[in-house]
Amino acid sequence: MQCSAAGLQLLKRSEGFRGRVYRDVAGVPTIGYGHRLRRGESFPNGIEKAQALEILASDVREAERTVEHLVKVPLTQGQFDALTDFVFNLGSGRLAASTLLSKLNESNYKEAVDQLLRWDHAGSSESAALKARRESEAALWLKDSARDQAVASLSQENPGSRAEAVEEQKQLTNQQNA
Repeated sequence: MQCSAAGLQLLKRSEGFRGRVYRDVAGVPTIGYGHRLRRGESFPNGIEKAQALEILASDVREAERTVEHLVKVPLTQGQFDALTDFVFNLGSGRLAASTLLSKLNESNYKEAVDQLLRWDHAGSSESAALKARRESEAALWLKDSARDQAVASLSQENPGSRAEAVEEQKQLTNQQNA
């Protein structure tokens, strides 16, 4: 699974673009769309948006792989996008050690999204920016959740039925829009 355009839009909006190195709220040198500089990386002349987008694509792939590795239950596109943004923002270790992940892997999707919303603090203080980001992730998580969850479950149970599940989803959407 890959992060959708909606997921990338949330990530880019939440991170914002900065062409010069700056220190994020945790004091880590960062550039572009929230890229934390790694040992040996240096951008003395800054970067343009095109280079930032290339770096972002690589960073998002890492977050996607983390989600795919840690999550053991079917996900909707919105849930995958929300978790990818969460990992991008907070790191794989935070998801791996979270109650969010344990509830999710118990197929308790409702409790998992409630746990997601709890990650709105920087240190001991609630952060308005993190609160807004978690609420945006939750909105992605819940978008078409019931219908998409059925399709995701069916697809995981029988990978060959993916086309049938997608067709069934289209028919449900058409019926709802009629």
